Amino acid sequence: MAPEGVASRPVRQVLTDHVYDRLLELLMDGRYEPNAALSIDGIARELDVSATPVREALARLEVTGLVVRVALRGYRVAPLLSTAELAELMDARLIIEPVNASRACERATPALIEALDRSIDDLRTAPRGHEFAKYRDYWQADMRFHELIAEGAGNRFLLMAYNCLGGSVQRFRLFTGLGVTDAEYAINEHTAILAAFRDGSPEKARQAMVNHLHGVKNRGFQDVVDHG
Repeated sequence: MAPEGVASRPVRQVLTDHVYDRLLELLMDGRYEPNAALSIDGIARELDVSATPVREALARLEVTGLVVRVALRGYRVAPLLSTAELAELMDARLIIEPVNASRACERATPALIEALDRSIDDLRTAPRGHEFAKYRDYWQADMRFHELIAEGAGNRFLLMAYNCLGGSVQRFRLFTGLGVTDAEYAINEHTAILAAFRDGSPEKARQAMVNHLHGVKNRGFQDVVDHG
């Protein structure tokens, strides 16, 4: 007989994952107002679970930057990025990620190149749309591509810097509320980065990442002009 509590841990983890997935979807779809208080008990009642998986899910979501924890007040929905904050975010990415791309290209293994190729294939086949449930697989493949490069750079401090941006990067699509609008551009840009890795050219990889991030930044602002 398993010790008490051992069998319950996988069940609780499944519940936490379920709550996390549901809250992530609601947050990414803008169902909660920015700065709105998030009641653990209220969410637990709404999702018909205990408070524990809600608390654990909110702690995980805090890492993404989608929610913030305020001392003595609990969790709140993070405010939307302003245009100035978006510009600062992209400037930071332009400092960190091209260096990651160059270093990762220098150290690239066949396994890394294969993983990058697979993530681009996943981008091509993933559904797209305005609702998070429709573009979630695309979003995850996009994140995975950049994470693979950050990890492949082989510098723990660069990886820490990238991970510190991670939450804000995940919030980027909330800036316009339009979901995936630039898939073909992004896929082509990712493919150019991969081509540089295949060529073994760190400088081409660096420049391809610069081009990609400038494209992401410009398209994000253009979406606001067109639909804001």
